[in-house]
Amino acid sequence: MLPSRALIGVLAALSVSLAGLAFSPLPTATVALLAALAAAALLAAVAADVSLSISRRRRCPLALRRSLPRAFAVGVPVAVRVQLDNPGHCSARGMLFELADPSLDMPAMPLRFAIEGGQSENLEFMLTPTRRGLKRFDAAQVRLRSTLGLFDWNLRIGASESRRVFPNFEHQAGFGWLAGDRRLAKMGIKSVRRRGSGTDFDQLVEYRAGDPIRQIDWKATLKHSRPIARKFQDERDQSVMFLLDCGRRMRADDSQQRMGAAHFDQALNALMLLAFVALSHGDAVGAMTFGTPEGMEKRFAPRKGRQTLNALMAELGDVEPTPTYSDYTRAAADLIRRQRKRGLLILITNFRDEDAGELASALHLLRSRHVVILASLREQIVASIAEQPLTGPNSALEAAAALKYAQSRADVLRRLGVSGLVSIDCEPRQLGVELVTRYEALKRAGSI
Repeated sequence: MLPSRALIGVLAALSVSLAGLAFSPLPTATVALLAALAAAALLAAVAADVSLSISRRRRCPLALRRSLPRAFAVGVPVAVRVQLDNPGHCSARGMLFELADPSLDMPAMPLRFAIEGGQSENLEFMLTPTRRGLKRFDAAQVRLRSTLGLFDWNLRIGASESRRVFPNFEHQAGFGWLAGDRRLAKMGIKSVRRRGSGTDFDQLVEYRAGDPIRQIDWKATLKHSRPIARKFQDERDQSVMFLLDCGRRMRADDSQQRMGAAHFDQALNALMLLAFVALSHGDAVGAMTFGTPEGMEKRFAPRKGRQTLNALMAELGDVEPTPTYSDYTRAAADLIRRQRKRGLLILITNFRDEDAGELASALHLLRSRHVVILASLREQIVASIAEQPLTGPNSALEAAAALKYAQSRADVLRRLGVSGLVSIDCEPRQLGVELVTRYEALKRAGSI
């Protein structure tokens, strides 16, 4: 309950009047009596206002209902509608303050409303999430003027709600368009022609000149009195597992340029893109995180089917990188223990040259059972510093340091690649295309 401007004005006027009477020729006792009468009258008015307002509130309670989507995406504006219901017989005028997570960009509050008895009013505003995670909408705050106008009542109405904010899977929303190699090629994803054929039977087709003789199905040929061949497809009963680094090295952020540009967010986008493509090929997709405090790791067992993508989004959508050290060896041992069936493993991280020894040990362990792709994110700022104009000693030192850093990473990748490791070293925005290109190449080459 806050004093209104009217009450503040009345108090100010009384104070000035009584101060003026103190300097008048009136006796002090008379001035004191007038002050006492004024205070008593004001207290009576305040008590009456409080009593009438409480009674009115009980007779005319306001109800609030929000219309929220099931989930939000970073950087995507969404219209939020708030419905205020007034089931009573008296009118209600006031202001509404929406109390939501500070990472949700909303217009300046309050929103003003005026509702007659038995009516409803819809208030609508645009909301733009700026960060991923589970976001909370607390009960809204409504400020109503009291019956006599001496107070503003701050009331909390409506229920608390929570919604998840996911990365902006803009490309994933149009994944249905990606069917076929020609459309993948338009995204920059190159297909590699596979020598030979798959081993999973697809269907019987009419034999054509040039088809291998060994693929002729002689029983079907006798039955149809014309050559019939078996058509095969790539193996579809494979497992694609993601090992996602959530440690301190993944906290790089280019969000000064645009929302959702943090390296970790773009890594999630790339992960979901490859997950969709793998699921479309009939493979099972799973994920594990590491580099988080003990007990906070996420483990998603490999599954098949289109619903897997939604479940994977829900599982990883609120994961955030932490200041924790990433233990590659421990993560590799945990994955080997849980994922015994051979499959494709994609390790997404951002390593430094000092991690080379531990990373090599972890990769050796992983490659003992799986086909491994090492995807390392490269900071865009490093290339910018290395390419800056050399205008003085400081800029020359910065460029030399950036080049040395990039060379150290390249040397580590070169040493790791000697044993045949498939590696990717790119900026985060290129990771999705690079991952799908490597996956398609391994798939068509029969490596997985």
